[in-house]
Amino acid sequence: MALIEQFTLQGKVALVTGAGKGIGRAIALAYAEAGASVACAARTLSDVESVAAEIRAAGGKAVAVQCDVNDARQREAAVAATLDAFGKLTHLVNNAGGGGPNHPLKLSWQEFDQSMHFNVTTAYHFIQLCAPHMFEAGSGNVINITSGAARYIQRGFSRYAAAKAALTQLGFMLAQDFAPTIRINAIAPGPIMTDALAGVMTDEIREVMERNTPLKCLGDTQDIAAAALYLATPASKWVTGKVIEVDGGAESSVFPT
Repeated sequence: MALIEQFTLQGKVALVTGAGKGIGRAIALAYAEAGASVACAARTLSDVESVAAEIRAAGGKAVAVQCDVNDARQREAAVAATLDAFGKLTHLVNNAGGGGPNHPLKLSWQEFDQSMHFNVTTAYHFIQLCAPHMFEAGSGNVINITSGAARYIQRGFSRYAAAKAALTQLGFMLAQDFAPTIRINAIAPGPIMTDALAGVMTDEIREVMERNTPLKCLGDTQDIAAAALYLATPASKWVTGKVIEVDGGAESSVFPT
């Protein structure tokens, strides 16, 4: 097989969380372009309906699924909807998650707990739900979207950094548990220009972030989608339990503090 032919997802079925916007949307579109049938899941149904319609308009197969990943029943329903639509499930992208800066004496333990649940517990449960179907299909692939914050040492990000570091370590451990049938990897984005970041961006913040990034620019969602496509396809068949850092070369936080 020619190398370029290994970048294919023909015959595969993927569930992508947080697929309505930003990184999740870009990954869903990339997977569909590579031939996968895609279940696009997010809290806002209109967002994923738009993404699914875009995929279908381009000749692909997609279904929109309303899912707040914080709700266990909705997680179960999202997996069921994927199976109902496409008959199997081979790929999972745990993209939904997030969190902002925090003051360590002002953030309650309950809020900290909620952040761990949102970023880690939900991903763990989704993997539990999807893995049996991947084993049944004969192979599987999981990608967890973590963050460069998981390894940066910086002030004011203890909640988010701890959650993403836990998600990263979870992937390392489960990759060992589920090999060789299921591969589990992660992507750690640096500063990516999404709608969420654009909402707080100023010229001053952008200048600092670009100055502190060796490649002197912010990333875009396509940069993450390209890495996700590699990790999902046979091109990365000998890669599991790893993190790809897509961050412009940053070795510490690029955010002004």
